[in-house]
Amino acid sequence: MKGSAFPGTRAVRPRLPEAFFLALRRRGVRPSRWLLTVSVARQRVGLFEVIGVATLSRRPVAVFTREFLASTSRHGVGQVRDSNRTPLGLHRIAVKAGGGWPPGVVLVNRKPIGFTWQGRPAAAIAHRVLWLEGLEPGLNRGGNVDTYDRFIYIHGVGDETTLGRPCSRGCVHLAAADLILWYDRLPCGTLVWIEA
Repeated sequence: MKGSAFPGTRAVRPRLPEAFFLALRRRGVRPSRWLLTVSVARQRVGLFEVIGVATLSRRPVAVFTREFLASTSRHGVGQVRDSNRTPLGLHRIAVKAGGGWPPGVVLVNRKPIGFTWQGRPAAAIAHRVLWLEGLEPGLNRGGNVDTYDRFIYIHGVGDETTLGRPCSRGCVHLAAADLILWYDRLPCGTLVWIEA
């Protein structure tokens, strides 16, 4: 993100959207040290670190750290169970799985069953899993829109050629190198904002 492909222009650093701050205030949720943003339109995940709170607005002050290529649902965005769509809104990491295993571990029901290099190169879920829980009742929490009950994860995949375009069945896919890079730093409770 240091430069731009077009001479005379500067790359725009991702920022936390206003809707994220409104959701925090509406739900009475305190920001976590790390924040993830998922942009469905850009097929990117941004990582921010909270470094303080603004005195007047009481908003978290977060600095952009990195951005990662991702893949969201090929069916678009949506909240409803069995829609295979990526849910929107405020979430948090509820459960982590795959830690301690080498890159390439294949996970089913968050349990290791083999490796991508041992006959499973196109594994649907690999490397690590961050299971998301929705924090907005009626939008992504409760009833038939519950993100957690829908088993929506941020996770790795065996076939990373699909990254950068919508290709999942609702989850957010990341490359092993990116996911493993920050998996251990992000505790359960880390906030995740997903926007169209």
